[in-house]
Amino acid sequence: MIRHSKLFHGSDLETIEEIYGIKKENIINFAANGNPLGISPRLKESLCEHIDSIGSYPDREYTSLRKKIAEYVNAQTDDIIVGNGSTELISLFIQIKHPKKALIVGPTYSEYEREVSLGGGCSLYYRLEEENNFNIDIESLEKELDKDVDLLVICNPNNPTSSAITRSDMRRILDICKKKGIFVMVDETYVEFVEDINQITSVSLTKYYNNIIILRGISKFFAAPGLRLGYAICGNKDLLKEMNQRKNPWTINSLAAIAGEIMFSDEDYIIETRKLISSERKRVGSILADCPNIKYFTPTANFVLVKILNENVTSTQLIESAIKKGFLIRDCSTFPFLDNKYIRFCFMKPEQNDALLDIITSTS
Repeated sequence: MIRHSKLFHGSDLETIEEIYGIKKENIINFAANGNPLGISPRLKESLCEHIDSIGSYPDREYTSLRKKIAEYVNAQTDDIIVGNGSTELISLFIQIKHPKKALIVGPTYSEYEREVSLGGGCSLYYRLEEENNFNIDIESLEKELDKDVDLLVICNPNNPTSSAITRSDMRRILDICKKKGIFVMVDETYVEFVEDINQITSVSLTKYYNNIIILRGISKFFAAPGLRLGYAICGNKDLLKEMNQRKNPWTINSLAAIAGEIMFSDEDYIIETRKLISSERKRVGSILADCPNIKYFTPTANFVLVKILNENVTSTQLIESAIKKGFLIRDCSTFPFLDNKYIRFCFMKPEQNDALLDIITSTS
């Protein structure tokens, strides 16, 4: 067995190639949480037709792109702001709000804590309990929202637990936060994968609450992380105005802006993606339910969190076995409150999922 201290992420294919001698092109990446269908066929067919667009600056306001996004999410164009990935928008938001004390619902993505820290604030975590299948308990959350907290951060559906908060429960949370003067940042990176998006997305709530901003991007559902296109939906006009004033101009290049418009219009691709993920989420879940040495937590997104019950097997051992056969899955021991008994993997095509499940069931 090759010993190493590196915990691999979905973007670490070059490192794996160096350590294991497996060409990155031959690694099936179950750790990246991307769309198994790849990028939009309509985008592949038509983007080259727009190559001349790089000969001029993009529209400073990105009006056409924002209009297309607004149609896609059912919001007002004026409530949309675009950025160089959702990371830029998170950073902008933190710079403006300057939260002194953020409460982050976790275990979750580490970038939230990092950005709060860079902004001079501190972060605490509200712990999602395994006994509750990592679902939020609003009553206990309310107790943690003391007067010093000025920002609540929620990933919905959450990474890596794949649990989700319904829109009705999010409304309850927003009401609580409104009374306490707390702003809520909601990351909806994975919401397009859920069974019924209308039950989960909080976009419609931005019409009624001025203490919420919703972040999304194209890296996962549209499998296009290299384009670096993110967007936010917010009904707080003053906040959006300040974000636009502080944002560097033209952070999205001309091709990425055009690509966004094309992807958001590819209805066949969107429908096919949701159909595939829905089918595989149910099928893989039924297989995992019959595995005696693992516990899986019912997923709502396009990935699943799994706990290894075998005392003699760790996440490192399981991941090592998978890598040697050309599969990369996520070690979750770097997430708050999780240890070396947890892994996460996304749903790919049926034959790929079956091959990975064979490794997991035989190793664990």
